[in-house]
Amino acid sequence: MSQFATLLFQKQGPVAHISLNRPEVLNAYNIQMRDDFSQALSAVADDPDARCLLITGEGRAFCAGADLTEFGTAPSPVIARQVRWERDVWGQLLALQQPVVVGMHGYCIGSGIEIALLGDLRIAASGTQFAMPEVRLGMIPAAGGTQTLPRHLGTATALDLLYTGRYFDATEALELGLVTRLVPDEQLRPAAWGLARQLSELEYTRVCAARQALRQGLDLHLPDALGLEGRLAARALGVTA
Repeated sequence: MSQFATLLFQKQGPVAHISLNRPEVLNAYNIQMRDDFSQALSAVADDPDARCLLITGEGRAFCAGADLTEFGTAPSPVIARQVRWERDVWGQLLALQQPVVVGMHGYCIGSGIEIALLGDLRIAASGTQFAMPEVRLGMIPAAGGTQTLPRHLGTATALDLLYTGRYFDATEALELGLVTRLVPDEQLRPAAWGLARQLSELEYTRVCAARQALRQGLDLHLPDALGLEGRLAARALGVTA
């Protein structure tokens, strides 16, 4: 297991595992975590034997959002956003070829939700609490929330969560589509690991092709998206034109 200042990174067989590790502050996302996360994601992207990435959190929460003692006290919102984007962690996560499983528990707030929505399958403990409080705190999401929320939940629901900043539980998160699976709290880690191992055992080129078709196709007109799917399917099967 590789030790970073703010996260744990290990690999078990074909599954790479990143676990946020600032439990004393409920894994609040700070600049050091940004840098550590970026390095760990680079390691996953460069590892030909890594077939799936699992992201979890240590302690009592998955992630309680951005650390406002750093991002919230910058001289201006512009500088805060610039500091946060000095490393494009979110772009790295989105660009991974490997499928990404995210296991959430405790609190999943702000940046925690944004990290989760950049994953593929999101499994949550039944006691998890969610919220997007940035607008209520005088900010806006800076890790893609204004774009990923409506893509997953629809515009009306995204606006409700963004405007009100209200807390909602894991059952509602499942109903809204923010969470794809729900398990009892004590079963989260075993269930998340089991799902990650299951994905890692699939034929890798097919998984990557399906992931690319879905993620890229959503931003295309349907005829173009169908063409993309056809080309990727043919390539995965080794068929040439």
